[in-house]
Amino acid sequence: MSPCRFKPLLIPLSVLAIAATAQAAEWNMATPYGDASFHTQNVKQFAEDVAEATDGELRINVHSGGSLVAHGEIKPSVRRGTIEGGEIFLSILSNEDPIFEIDTLPGVAGSYEEAMALWETTRPMIGELFAAEGLMPLYAVAWPAQGLYTRTEIADPEQFEGLRVRAPNINTQRFVQNLGGSPTETEESDIPTAFSTGRVDAMITSSATGNAMTAWDYLSFYTDANLWLPKNIVFINQRAFDRLGEATQEALLEAAGRAEERGWQMSRDNNETSLAALQDNGVSVVAPNEAVAEALQAAGDRLFTDWQERASEEALELLEVYRAELEE
Repeated sequence: MSPCRFKPLLIPLSVLAIAATAQAAEWNMATPYGDASFHTQNVKQFAEDVAEATDGELRINVHSGGSLVAHGEIKPSVRRGTIEGGEIFLSILSNEDPIFEIDTLPGVAGSYEEAMALWETTRPMIGELFAAEGLMPLYAVAWPAQGLYTRTEIADPEQFEGLRVRAPNINTQRFVQNLGGSPTETEESDIPTAFSTGRVDAMITSSATGNAMTAWDYLSFYTDANLWLPKNIVFINQRAFDRLGEATQEALLEAAGRAEERGWQMSRDNNETSLAALQDNGVSVVAPNEAVAEALQAAGDRLFTDWQERASEEALELLEVYRAELEE
């Protein structure tokens, strides 16, 4: 009997290609903002940049409009590793530490240049707080300055009394209360329904949100009060990052840097186009009169005093550093 001869196992190249692709990382990233938001457009471009720079070794699936995870659950979900990344309105974390709401204090940063300087000053502390929970911030982008949307023009501070105002975070809720209004928490995607059902009468938000939500369908006035420039922050699970190869990590961070730079310019551009869109669609864009401006200032001063009483020594020191740098 002739000896048994074994033939070598030949694996087709197509199978090898499939095996290699199967080892590529695929992430899910949740954002509460709809596809019309420039923030969502920016994070989607970030995901495309990552896929291209890594030759598909890392693919990030962006789930917009709260379709995967609700806004308030995004950070816990990333922390647990249920999803790898997320985008949130930074100041919704104000109950965790007052540093997260520093960009919603009237008078602290009233321009894009100041808002960026504030971010650069506070970035290390915010990064440390995220890192303590196994999270890694990638980038942050400011919204245009916040103003007040109403059905009728606010010409007298007494009109704030009892006004039901959509306020997306605790600090804005306190601000509305300082004005005598009644704050209501409503996600961006639910804004049209909230107005149509009478749950809210007004909202404090940016020109960008008003444009994205076609505010002219239910509101007629936008008081461009330049209250503050809050930020969104995009972050990931640290363990998920650590599992990536070094080259992929570098590509991800480089794409994040470009996303931050691009996002701030998108915010500037979007403010201009959104203000024009509001006016083109019949919304009157007005500046607050002297009496209303004084009421807004007084409410902001109370907000700042309250923040100082709650903030840590480190946060207070960072604010002083920021202000000193502005004066140089």
